[in-house]
Amino acid sequence: MSKNCTLRMSIATLTLWVYSLSAALAQTTVTGKVTDEQKKPIAGVTVSALPGKVKSVTNNQGDYTLSLPDGNYLISYSYVGFIAVTKEVKVAGSPVTLNTDLAATAANLEELIVSTGTRASQRTMTTSTVPVDIITAADLSSTGQPSFDKSLQYRVPSFSTVNTPVNDATSLLDPYEIRNMGPSRTLILINGKRKNASSLTYVQSSPGRGETGADLSAIPSDAIKRVEILRDGASAQYGSDAIAGVMNIILKDKYEYGSVIAKSAITHKGDGAMIGMALNNGANFGNKGYINYTIDLQHTNRTNRAGKVSAEGEAATFGVSVEEAQAYLDKFPDANNPNGTPANSSAKFLVNGGSALSDNTEIYFNAAYVYKKVISNANYRTPYWKSDYGLLHAAGTEYIGFGPTFEGDLNDYNGTIGFRSEKNGWKTDMSFTTGGNKQLYTVNNTINESLGSSSPISFKPGGFTFSNNIGNIDISRKLSSQLNVAFGTEFRVENYSLVAGDTASVRGSGAISFPGYGSANAIKSTRYNFGGYLDLSYDVTDDFLVNGTIRAENYSDFGDAFVWKISSRYKLLDDKITIRGSVSTGFRAPSLSQINLQLSQASFSGGTIQTSGIVSNNSPQARLLGVPKLEPEKSTNFTAGLGLKPTSNLNITVDYYNIKLKNRILLSDNIGPGDGPGSEGLNTVLQQNGIVSVGFFVNGMHTRTQGLDFVANYRNIALGNGKLGLNLAGNYTLENKNLALHNPPLIAAAGKNIVTDQNLALILTSRPKFKYIAGLDYKIKHWTFNLDNTVFGPVTFHDSDNGLDANLDTKFKTRVTTDLSFSVQLTRNLTFFGGVQNIFNVLPKWDFIAKNAEGEALLKSPAAVAANYNGITFDGRYQIVPYNGSHFSILGTTFSASLKLTF
Repeated sequence: MSKNCTLRMSIATLTLWVYSLSAALAQTTVTGKVTDEQKKPIAGVTVSALPGKVKSVTNNQGDYTLSLPDGNYLISYSYVGFIAVTKEVKVAGSPVTLNTDLAATAANLEELIVSTGTRASQRTMTTSTVPVDIITAADLSSTGQPSFDKSLQYRVPSFSTVNTPVNDATSLLDPYEIRNMGPSRTLILINGKRKNASSLTYVQSSPGRGETGADLSAIPSDAIKRVEILRDGASAQYGSDAIAGVMNIILKDKYEYGSVIAKSAITHKGDGAMIGMALNNGANFGNKGYINYTIDLQHTNRTNRAGKVSAEGEAATFGVSVEEAQAYLDKFPDANNPNGTPANSSAKFLVNGGSALSDNTEIYFNAAYVYKKVISNANYRTPYWKSDYGLLHAAGTEYIGFGPTFEGDLNDYNGTIGFRSEKNGWKTDMSFTTGGNKQLYTVNNTINESLGSSSPISFKPGGFTFSNNIGNIDISRKLSSQLNVAFGTEFRVENYSLVAGDTASVRGSGAISFPGYGSANAIKSTRYNFGGYLDLSYDVTDDFLVNGTIRAENYSDFGDAFVWKISSRYKLLDDKITIRGSVSTGFRAPSLSQINLQLSQASFSGGTIQTSGIVSNNSPQARLLGVPKLEPEKSTNFTAGLGLKPTSNLNITVDYYNIKLKNRILLSDNIGPGDGPGSEGLNTVLQQNGIVSVGFFVNGMHTRTQGLDFVANYRNIALGNGKLGLNLAGNYTLENKNLALHNPPLIAAAGKNIVTDQNLALILTSRPKFKYIAGLDYKIKHWTFNLDNTVFGPVTFHDSDNGLDANLDTKFKTRVTTDLSFSVQLTRNLTFFGGVQNIFNVLPKWDFIAKNAEGEALLKSPAAVAANYNGITFDGRYQIVPYNGSHFSILGTTFSASLKLTF
């Protein structure tokens, strides 16, 4: 999209906004009291008027007030532990009084939060046995971020994700993690059912290296009702992957109103223009039947934050004269090298529905399909770096180099169908879930040097696929007023494959910037597992609850796993204070890609076949090096916390966590010949078997992660004619420590480590030491304002791959970004949203830090500093964010706007 087109779109949107504001709206007051079945007032009930976005929350006396334009409305009342109620009302100039009683639900709190969901208005649960955050759809939309994962970055302190500076396949989905535990240790659920993982394993030197996770960006934000994040180990309840916690994405269900949203955004540089449209609609039918569907279409242009390239650095890197490099850089100061976020187009479709088959049986279903097309740029090949053999520039024109592009096509799908029933107090839930992810890649505007002038300029290097099918049966019953029992089983089949690239992309040195995957690496693998659990919950008293769960699993490729969990809470002073804690064991099964991924190359040299690259954990090369077969990771989790609710409007939680992880699975560095004492054995194995250097997946280390999470939320503060809300949430990492490295004996004897300081930093220090989100929201009549400050604590990298001296690290400093957003209800059915993200254009800022006295000496030498700077920034190309990444976005100030029509 051109800048002029974007500017015209923005002017048109602003004109519509100003014009619509000129209409004066008549307002009528709807008041009432909400009580329980004993006529006791209920504080904190969310009262919503539909259509529109007008909401209120009951005070300590159960009273609420709504101010509405004339018309017909559905007034809904919802609160944790009570059955939601909806009433029809006509507003026509005269004040209306509407009182409501809510009936308590029989479901216990844990079931509400993590299985069937809740309509809670509070940001965090104060009386649960474990810490649970609830992020509403409004919380997500107020960030102004273009995708679900980026919205979570500015709402959940322990959640981290950021675009990587050199994208390639990572441009399709960015690594994310909770509590510094990597993307594969948070289980993602959709309506309580496991979502499929991505087929991509991150192999670049970025956070999340060697792991995979679900594609959060594939989930359309406008289909989400709320997000429930269980910040505790939950393998006993859900099986593999739930070591750091569980994220349960609850989809919009009962049809209340339809909506169309037109949205746009642009950065202060005039690039990264985004335009999109989302439709959410549905219907209610039959006996409690409903269907809700979302269509989301979006396109975002690429951004560029390239740095100024150093001629001295280029001369050292490419062996040319400083004068030759400078002559080129005088014309192209950034060496034509783009550096930013990629272009991204997506089409997302999702449907969620259900219907009662009888008084005690219902059918439910959901399904989603997502297609994404991403185009990113590789490093630009300057004339003194690479020749194009006359293939990429017109004859007779000056050759200025070429810029390869990487294109990714992603297809992601998931679906669930199930039945719930209740008979004689027994609740049964049976479901079948399927899902898959396929990624195929294209590399354009590049060549294969090995083919010379006969090389094509477009290549298909291959890709990856993953799919799973899951069957679940869950049964529960309240055996007495104090004892609840639940048990169930899960059967899962997983399939993984690597798709080989075309011949030209693989031959010789392969396509420049992204060589293809050879047919020898094109594996297909399958496994299945079967598991079962038993859960008992006992109310010792009304205030004292104890919960215990055990789970056993059997995997076809590595055997058995057994885990358990005990949690408890004690409430004091009429539920105003809750003391809670849990202890559990957990596990994560090695993914099929970690077991089977192989990206090795075999070449004929010196009369022998030589192997280099990543070899499968099951490969002969791995066995020769003494690398054992992968086993599951095992964890011990401990949490202890305090929940405070001194008033209905104030919620505070503080929770400590301690996660000890054994046999953590790593992607090793490439292991080649050693030159020190004890290297003879390793060198003999490498030489006799034609191994140049190889990396592999291995259970390589033990780690311990400790930290604090806190959330404080104060609502309904009277300010003028409106209501003010204050919130503060934070995560502080006390320790993220390597307890032990497990080098195979042959490698250890040679004095080598399976991971260098670089990859240790990616695991241990590449996410913020602390992160705080402090914000306020103010609601007055038709206006809502949100102001948020996000504090990103320091992160540390060590980029040894690109020449950083062993005595230095790079440290990103603590930075604060400020976001402002607002919404205004222009008419009964039309709402405008506007926002400025990162108002003060704060960018990541880094510097070298010395690790010892030798490092201090280096920092006193301008020449040494320049050499290290040129190494990790590729001679200045990546001056804002070096190769390993940073702790938040490099885009700076971004403007966003959207217009929502409800019907």
